[in-house]
Amino acid sequence: MTVTALLDGSGAEVLAEACAAYQPGKELQLVERLRRRYDATLVTIAVTQASLRHRAVAKFGADAARMYFTPDGLEQATRTTVGTHRATRIASTLPGSSMVDLGCGIGGDLISAARAGLRVTGVERDPETAATARANLTALGLPGEVMVGDAESTELTPYDVVFADPARRADGRRVFDHNAYSPPWTFVTELLQRTACVKVAPGIPHDAVPEGVEAEWISDAGEVKEAALWSGALYTGALRRATLLPSGVSVADAPEAESGPVEQYIYEPDGAVVRAGLVTAVAAAVDGWLLDPRIAYVTAPKLVPTPLASAYEVVEELPYKEKALRSWVRTQGIGTLEIKKRGVDVDPAQLRKKLAPKGPGTATLIITRIGRDAVAYSCRRVKIEP
Repeated sequence: MTVTALLDGSGAEVLAEACAAYQPGKELQLVERLRRRYDATLVTIAVTQASLRHRAVAKFGADAARMYFTPDGLEQATRTTVGTHRATRIASTLPGSSMVDLGCGIGGDLISAARAGLRVTGVERDPETAATARANLTALGLPGEVMVGDAESTELTPYDVVFADPARRADGRRVFDHNAYSPPWTFVTELLQRTACVKVAPGIPHDAVPEGVEAEWISDAGEVKEAALWSGALYTGALRRATLLPSGVSVADAPEAESGPVEQYIYEPDGAVVRAGLVTAVAAAVDGWLLDPRIAYVTAPKLVPTPLASAYEVVEELPYKEKALRSWVRTQGIGTLEIKKRGVDVDPAQLRKKLAPKGPGTATLIITRIGRDAVAYSCRRVKIEP
């Protein structure tokens, strides 16, 4: 018995009750209560679905209440903000085009694409997951079809755009090496010889991106979520791009930048900007320079609003020695200590424990390397509105 058992009849009835009464941590009590009136297996599936819908709100917002999920499908699904960004880019370039999603999972990207006006087809080799994707399109009132099939054997000629999200897990563990993707990287590079968008892990090496393909790193609320590879008619001519959601700010130009001494402000570029190798764009935006040519910190004499980076006001430079830092924490009465680091071998959590912050004060400690020397700066996080 699978998710399809919840689509109508007593299955839909028990699911509605399970979702209405669901409370995290009280699943067993809910199961016991519902089993008095419904089939035990059906109840287990319904309560599991209620739990998944509760977790899915973080990715799918209000849609989660009407959608269906599998545990693996939810884990691997693209959040709506990112999926909408991609779908909008495709639809603005090729409005009304047909798109096939190879390995569509529970249909998150199909939903975004259909809402953007694309004609969508999903291909998924697992029958239960395919049924879940089909149910999600229906539940949200969206057109599209989902077929059970293998990505590598799908005939692609009928489609204007190919989207693929290769599996990055093996034996339940996340895979970081692009050569271990499924379908394999050779298949991905073949797809990128046509008009395609391929979702990959943000750690994709720059030199793995084929020539004539744009790599776009995407962050959402400051957290890097993925990279997307764009080819064919979707290629803009940029080699690397960083896009920050939910603002949609995008940068693809990396002007040259000098390095120099620390000034009143230190800027920490958004993770997507760093991954894309576009840190110098931050230096240009704030009229500043790099602290070190190999480290992703920018410094400038003035506070300049930019969505590309977080800003910190430098209070003082400190010796990078545990005893000196512990003394600083104690004399300043710092109880809440944020530790940022780049280019130095230090575990912020372990260092924070050694420094034993205690008191009413709040501070940020930035530890980095300039040349061969490790340096530390006492800072205040600055909230700036772009």
